[in-house]
Amino acid sequence: MPGKRTRKSWRPRIAAATVMLVSCSVLTGCSGPDGAGGDGGKAVLRYTWWGNPDRAARTQEAVDLFEKKHPDIEVQTSFSGYDAYKQKLATQAAGGDAPDVMQLDYRMIDQYASGGVLLDFAEQRSALDTGEFDAGLLATGKVDGKQYAIPQARGTETVVYDTAQWKKSGVALPREGWTWSEWADSMRELAERTGKPGATDPGQSEDAFEVWLRGRGKSLYTEDRLGFTVDDLTRWWTFADELRREGAVSPAEQTTQLDGTVESTPLGRGKAISDSNWDAPSSGFLALVPDGVTLAPMPSGEDGTPGQYFKPSMFMGVADDTGHPKESVQLVDFMLNDPDAAKILGATRGIPVNEALRERIAPGLKDFDKTVFDYQASLEGKLNAPPQAPPSGDSALQTTFQRDYDQVSYERMSPREAAEDYVTEAKAELRS
Repeated sequence: MPGKRTRKSWRPRIAAATVMLVSCSVLTGCSGPDGAGGDGGKAVLRYTWWGNPDRAARTQEAVDLFEKKHPDIEVQTSFSGYDAYKQKLATQAAGGDAPDVMQLDYRMIDQYASGGVLLDFAEQRSALDTGEFDAGLLATGKVDGKQYAIPQARGTETVVYDTAQWKKSGVALPREGWTWSEWADSMRELAERTGKPGATDPGQSEDAFEVWLRGRGKSLYTEDRLGFTVDDLTRWWTFADELRREGAVSPAEQTTQLDGTVESTPLGRGKAISDSNWDAPSSGFLALVPDGVTLAPMPSGEDGTPGQYFKPSMFMGVADDTGHPKESVQLVDFMLNDPDAAKILGATRGIPVNEALRERIAPGLKDFDKTVFDYQASLEGKLNAPPQAPPSGDSALQTTFQRDYDQVSYERMSPREAAEDYVTEAKAELRS
């Protein structure tokens, strides 16, 4: 798209979804719109992210090191849980007050780039080195050929399971290359032998659906359109619904309690043997499952086609209207490329996308950081390339996906009726 994007098209969309405007003052360490206000004429940057306290502590330690190495820059930080962060960032963007440096989810990139919120990193090319980044992962942060977001780490989905309970059941352990049919048979066996559902009902998860689709040679999106049909979604929801009716996966009253935290999952509450989740966040299960958890590959298509992929677990972006573009990009470069920062951050956001740093920090990884590294290493070279970032509207459609499947799991709609409803609404959302 020629020329600089404007933010005019962004504000009406966000305003419609936002019930109140959160002013800059509610955030920790807000500065003026030009980023001024630091001691001694320092450039003051606002940097925000979502995550748990462990991620926050490590990130703050890395930021402190950045300030030590760049005494002319002050970084004011804030973080929150994902849902609160997503709403807050949307409100800031609508008000023209996006933070200088921000953490972004895969599903935010197209929306924020198209709305004129994000800086094209080509404008500060000399301040950022991406020479050690996997080209496929780096490309996921592009929109219309411009690099609006930089992947911060890579992650992948996993079947995470209660190690002791699965082994005690006598059911064959998950293996590389197992299919969705084999996964379903395992869930049935686990339920029969343990008296608990084998897994969280996957029908509610757009992420699991995408893995299933890719294993069938299809995709969630093709550019800005759906990459699947009503028939495809009907098959997926019929598959999940049958397992739920059999008791092989979690019942509706458990599945509808999911809120994005590991604590809300049936596995986290001791009500199921396994879950599908992203690898790094699965560390949260360690505090909930007494005998520990193990990470295993996601099921493949029936012909062995892997649907799982390495995805940027999150991205870093810079506000297009930041008063300090060079300093902001320097912070991004530091967080992604500095060896000392990499040691501090470990795998709290996933494994670094900088390939040289990934190998450099590997020997020092321990505990669950090492578990994630070893899990990803076992999949190296075996997964297909990641898709491009989803189009604007996908973030809202995640909620729609869960809502429509709730109607199936509570037996208020058939899988086909729900699939027809979802596809109709999705097409309308993607056109808006």
